[in-house]
Amino acid sequence: MRPSVDEYFMEIASVVAKRSTCLRNQVGAVIVRDKRIIATGYNGAPKGLPHCLDIGCIREQNNIPSGERHELCRAVHAEQNAILQAAIHGVSTENATMYCTHQPCILCAKMMINAGIKKVVYANQYPDTEALEFLKQANVDVVKFG
Repeated sequence: MRPSVDEYFMEIASVVAKRSTCLRNQVGAVIVRDKRIIATGYNGAPKGLPHCLDIGCIREQNNIPSGERHELCRAVHAEQNAILQAAIHGVSTENATMYCTHQPCILCAKMMINAGIKKVVYANQYPDTEALEFLKQANVDVVKFG
């Protein structure tokens, strides 16, 4: 059976997540405008720096719960990487939809709002209710997939 548009792009986000180098959560993001992929991203260390797969996870070593102390994570989040890829390649994210394997955190939500993302579709919950509130206040349409 032919997948819906949301099913199609969520499946692609799941494939993108397989490139993740995070030991805790493999997250993928796809930015779509006019039913065309304009950028993708997955979570991992900044370009040229060692990945957690290679050197271990500081958050795990310090028993930091998921959704807390984002600044201690060496990874750039999937949503951030997708927005950055669009910027590097000169592609506007205005009025786009972001498909994410996981609910965005507050940091990603703020970036999405300022990047002009108008809709977010996510599959897995993340312990950050403040992020959903920010998106709602900014009139970003948020859809829990599945």
